[in-house]
Amino acid sequence: MDMSREIELEGHIIDSGVMTLVFDKIMDMGGEFEIIVFNVGKHKKDPSYARLRVTAPDDRLLTALMSELHRLGARSPEIQDITLLPAEGDCIVPKGFYSTTNHPTFVKYEGKWLPVENIEMDCLIVVDEESRRAMCTPLSKLKAGDSVVIGELGVRVIYPERPRKVSTFEFMHGTVSSERPSETIIANIASEILRLKKKGMKIGLVGGPAIVHTGAAESLAEIIRGGYIDVLFAGNALATHDIEYNLFGTSLGMDIRTGTLVTGGHKNHIYAISEIMRAGCIKNAVEQGVITGGIMYECVRNNVPYLLAGSIRDDGPLPDVVTDVLQAQDDIRAHVQQIGMVLMVSTLLHSIAVGNCLPSYVKTICVDINPASVTKLMDRGTMQAIGVVSDAGTFLPLLAKHLREQSGISASG
Repeated sequence: MDMSREIELEGHIIDSGVMTLVFDKIMDMGGEFEIIVFNVGKHKKDPSYARLRVTAPDDRLLTALMSELHRLGARSPEIQDITLLPAEGDCIVPKGFYSTTNHPTFVKYEGKWLPVENIEMDCLIVVDEESRRAMCTPLSKLKAGDSVVIGELGVRVIYPERPRKVSTFEFMHGTVSSERPSETIIANIASEILRLKKKGMKIGLVGGPAIVHTGAAESLAEIIRGGYIDVLFAGNALATHDIEYNLFGTSLGMDIRTGTLVTGGHKNHIYAISEIMRAGCIKNAVEQGVITGGIMYECVRNNVPYLLAGSIRDDGPLPDVVTDVLQAQDDIRAHVQQIGMVLMVSTLLHSIAVGNCLPSYVKTICVDINPASVTKLMDRGTMQAIGVVSDAGTFLPLLAKHLREQSGISASG
């Protein structure tokens, strides 16, 4: 016997593509749908409303369908308060807990809709019943007795909609192509950075060591010096090779200016780490005159916070590197809620790590020579990411150039 339930969708569900996503999801999972009500907005700014009956051959499939449609912004016509269950121990979830998306989310508690604070994907929702606040809570932060939201009843997800007017990024939204005009795209990214900064919003950059290897370190240093980056996310390698380049002119032992290997240069990054160990930290090395330029130098001089998250393959690592992964996650979360845009340049693993902590409304640009990198980032939940197929050595100098030109300042600032 077929099972069925009704769902509602409201907003700009046609031109944003949400209706198509809903229809595709139902059919792909083996269900069927019947449109009961479909009121289309008559003007550009008018929302539309649809009510559908979704049918599946058994309750298990129907439940799975409802869960997937919920993540696209569908809701039950019968609005109920959320169900809460206490966590029986630290990091122990109640059965049937609600797993978050990275889209803006609300929960209905005692008849009122509460926004879920600090939203990110793959977390729980904990309600503080005394303060009447709903918090997105990673598993590692769940404490015994926390009131955890169960199931999807009373939970509302706001799926991202296409902007009502064409934005700087609209022409490249959801695309990854090596055939698009890179300089035009980079010019538009520079315009968006300037626009966001004018509005008082922050820009983050996730960077990999290829920035240094490809000779783009000076361009990134210029961008940081110009005040366009508010936080740097990276690993041990970016900082190490940036400092190596500043001290020895090499990156992984290769002379950046000539592209030739330097005799004994393979030891230079170890010498670089050792010099920072001697100084105590990167900031001390800058203040003592050990480091006189580069990415990390500009971060220190311009009070730009940096998070260097460690990995098992790190040499050293530098004393500034956070080797506790849970602490590194917390440090990322401390920054991403205030960010309007993140540039991810030539580092897939750190991009995924930061992307997993980003709300879906944060503009996310993934720059990589490999088109598969942005695909992998999106496959892991960062659906808002757009891709620029370029290496760091091309992208960052052009970005610095367009920021100079559009802001009307010289390279020296």
